[in-house]
Order: sequence, then structure tokens, then C-alpha cells
Amino acid sequence: MRKVVGISANAIIEQGGMPAGCRLSSAAYDFTDAVIAAGGVPLILPMTADEEIIKEQLGRIDALIMTGGQDINPLLYGQEPHKLLGEVCDERDETDYRLIALAIEEGMPLLGICRGMQMLNVLCGGTLYQDNSLAPLCSVKHVQGRSSRRCSHSVSLAPGSYLEEIFGPSALVNSFHHMSIAKVAPGFSVTARASDQIVEAIESEANSFAMGVQWHPEMLWEDEKMLDIFRLLISKA
Repeated sequence: MRKVVGISANAIIEQGGMPAGCRLSSAAYDFTDAVIAAGGVPLILPMTADEEIIKEQLGRIDALIMTGGQDINPLLYGQEPHKLLGEVCDERDETDYRLIALAIEEGMPLLGICRGMQMLNVLCGGTLYQDNSLAPLCSVKHVQGRSSRRCSHSVSLAPGSYLEEIFGPSALVNSFHHMSIAKVAPGFSVTARASDQIVEAIESEANSFAMGVQWHPEMLWEDEKMLDIFRLLISKA
């Protein structure tokens, strides 16, 4: 039996179609394509604040991917909103917070991508820069534009990390984020940094597998090494 990988959904509002204003559960095909190519069965998990439903969702999957999206409300990590903060979605914050908390409680393998990594860090006690410009050494362009399927900057990978086993000491990645990790959550190690010291990946020091990457490997899944990140998740299920 193939392992089932849950993929957290975003919500979008239909603007020009029929019927206008309809809310849609959304996850990019890149995520489902990557999971299928890695040997898993993708299952999109729509947003809900009902903890019992979330438990039922987790009971039907073997691993979890937390996807990208809106900014995270800084009140969740004890900060007032900065003037550079972007759009937040409290409903999604609540859903993602509970998904991650229950997955960690159950020891379920978890991969956080972009916002997913940031929320993993926040839930476990870390904080964020509400804009990369607030990081003291930020100099790299971390929002590369529309060319999602090309890499735009390098990252250095920590010796002995899962990512170093896949890529070696460094890798080229794509980049689409204006927030980033400030304080790393207790129990996590930084396993990738950009040249300006922005955190690009974290891994749990606990026995259960939890990894976060700031870039978007799902957009680059046709690269075998990027696909290996999804294979690694499935192998831990």
C-alpha cells in the first residue's frame, strides 16, 4: 500500500467566475504531482477549526505537508503587527496550528514548506521577522518574481543533516518569501542558511521527523534531488 500524504489547503475567493464570491479549497498541483512522483498518494485537507475533524483527517494519512500562503499573525508569537506585515488569515492560522500540534503529538512525519516551516517554528516556540528587511544582515533577494521553476540563490547545508545527505554541502533554491525565522524554536536545529544568514531550513532534534524548508521544492520536483525531499518524508511514514 502506498503511503497517504496529507496536504494542507488554502482558501481562495472566486473573483470572476460563477458564482462570484464562492470560497474554494486550494492546493497547487505541484504538491500533488510531487507526492505522486515520490511514490505517495496525495490527499488535500481543507481548512476547518473543528479539532475532531482534524483528528479524523490525520487518522487517514501517514505523513503531512504544510504548504505556503499568507503571512502568520504576529500575535501568535507575541508581537504587534509591523507596518510591513502582509495579509493574514486567522482561520488558516488556527487550522494549521492545530494540524501541526496534533501531528507532532502523534509523531507523524511532517514537512513544512515556506509558511508551513514558519508556522512549525511558531507553534514550537520560535518567532519570525515580519519582513526580511528587519533581519540584521538581509541582502539576498528572497522574492525572486514569477520564474518559479528556476533557482535564484544558494544555501549552505549543515553537516549531518538530512538535506546535506541529499544535496551535499550546498544547494541552489528558488525563493518566494518576505517573512523568515528570527528565533529558532527549542528542539530544532538550523540546517540551511542563505549567504545573508536567513534561515532556509530547520530539522527537529526529536525522534519523530519534522522538517521545514523556506524554499519551494514542490515547484522543482522534476529535479531528482528536490524530489528526494518528498521521498524522505514518505520513507519516514
